[in-house]
Amino acid sequence: MTREVLLEGRLPIALATERVEVRRIHILAGHPAGRHVHNGPVFGSIVKGSVLFQVEGEAEVILRPGDVFFEPAGVPIAHFDALDENVTFLGYFPLTAGQEPGLL
Repeated sequence: MTREVLLEGRLPIALATERVEVRRIHILAGHPAGRHVHNGPVFGSIVKGSVLFQVEGEAEVILRPGDVFFEPAGVPIAHFDALDENVTFLGYFPLTAGQEPGLL
């Protein structure tokens, strides 16, 4: 057995997580998600397809199947754009008591 850390997302404050919601999300080829901001941190992994990903102020990267990503709470995501094929990814949303995943 081997274990490898793929991603470590640092939270600016301790998060009193009550539950984690995991979503399978599909985006059609060529569809840009548009600039957006999450109300909580999001961790994810690409299952199928590829996306242009950019946290505002950071470099653009292309994510492919097996790649992981982190979207910090309250920070604009400049790009999460499906490229030339349909995309499927898993999003992991740590949530506090009574919180639902959402966009600001």
